[in-house]
Amino acid sequence: MPLSRRDFTARTALAGAGVALTGTVGALATAPGALAADDPRTDGTDTPDAHGRPHAPGYGPLVADPDGLLALPAGFGYRVITRTGVTTLDSGESTPSNHDGTAAFEGHHGVTLLVNNHELKGPRSRWAHPVPLAEGLVYDPAASGGCTVVEVRRGGEVAEWVGIAGTSTNCAGGATPWGTWLTCEETEDLAGKNGMTKDHGYVFEVDPHDRRANRDPRPVKAFGRYAHEAVVIDPRQGHAYLTEDASGPNGLLYRWTPPHGFRHGRGRLRTLADDAGVLAAAKCFDSHGRFVDDLSRATRTGTVYGVDWVEVSDRDARGLPVRKQFAAGAVTRGRKLEGMWWADGGAYFVSSYAREESPGAAHDGQVWFYDPKRRTVRLVVLIGVNRDPSAEGGHDGPDNITVSPYGGLVIAEDGEGRQHLLGATESGRVYPLARNELNIGTAEEPEYSEFAGVCFSPDGRTLYACIQDPGIMVAITGPWRRSPR
Repeated sequence: MPLSRRDFTARTALAGAGVALTGTVGALATAPGALAADDPRTDGTDTPDAHGRPHAPGYGPLVADPDGLLALPAGFGYRVITRTGVTTLDSGESTPSNHDGTAAFEGHHGVTLLVNNHELKGPRSRWAHPVPLAEGLVYDPAASGGCTVVEVRRGGEVAEWVGIAGTSTNCAGGATPWGTWLTCEETEDLAGKNGMTKDHGYVFEVDPHDRRANRDPRPVKAFGRYAHEAVVIDPRQGHAYLTEDASGPNGLLYRWTPPHGFRHGRGRLRTLADDAGVLAAAKCFDSHGRFVDDLSRATRTGTVYGVDWVEVSDRDARGLPVRKQFAAGAVTRGRKLEGMWWADGGAYFVSSYAREESPGAAHDGQVWFYDPKRRTVRLVVLIGVNRDPSAEGGHDGPDNITVSPYGGLVIAEDGEGRQHLLGATESGRVYPLARNELNIGTAEEPEYSEFAGVCFSPDGRTLYACIQDPGIMVAITGPWRRSPR
């Protein structure tokens, strides 16, 4: 049933009256003091506290790393878990390159299991370190991507093995409530394009606990074929929410509704028919009932839009790419829809896009919260304009995200200049948590690889973060504390 203007107006009024969500970062979705786009606090600078004293969120200034990898606040430290060309899989090959989306799972006997995507597009000959074609775990032997499972044992020992191979451009993804990983292909290559022998642009399930469950990989075609970025599952309703990172036209936010009687669980997605359930794209409108064509129109945190869902006609995109199947005014788009994380009864998701595409709304990134009960999206973090990406202090290009057990969010930066892990407080204030100091360019023309996947360990003591090029996963520890509001 479509969400009526009257229903949306009533729900928006309730939210403004302070009806809060529950959970670790519920205040993000309903913060009565949500920051305006022109508030100086949106760039992470110092602001006075309640007593007028200077105060900045976060853990203090970042301390330069003598090893030239990761600058962290005083008292924090890191260690490298995997590194392309240095660490090896249990089969002897190098750790694959181009680390991206990741999530952590609790294994037996104190083991942490990390699933790590490798965003490798096109034929295997293009890459020095593709994902090895492990027997029984290959979808398309021509493709270079996939994901690995990294076991971090209680004593610090690390082992790594292939979870899936022969997929392409494995970007973000998402953890399921039943303890598996959904890896997403950010491509629309059909068989015969870029050397591929099978169609790509799908979601695949990987079980970090059971290697045997990953044999004979099968795409979850019910989720559609498009440039997938990330996915989360509503543990109560069973809906899947998915982002699309694409342009010409810009990508969409999707919802997949399971067929009647379907129950999620390990291995159940493999049993779905290709056309099972309903795949639909989001259509947003403001409190006056006016259609919103692109999420970039929002320039103030606290902005709320109602959401309807418009069914996709050809989810396998045999004629046109899914995002091109909708006429103007039919759906709401977003430039570079990126990472997602399920918490507080809804889905946090990132919209990261080029400023020049939206001259009336100049800023460099958003984090939204979709509330399935209210059927609304709310802008909870706005990263202000970075007019000089080479200077320290400005940020742009939010990518993957995770919810912190200490409150707020951690956001991976994928923009220009030096790249950061950013913390976001429960009121939307952004601060640097780590800085990538690895220069993969030259002294004259420095280039800093972006951060990609980020997640906390099951016990919340360790933050795992991926640097995409050349491919590094680090474990960050330190004196974590409750995030300020």
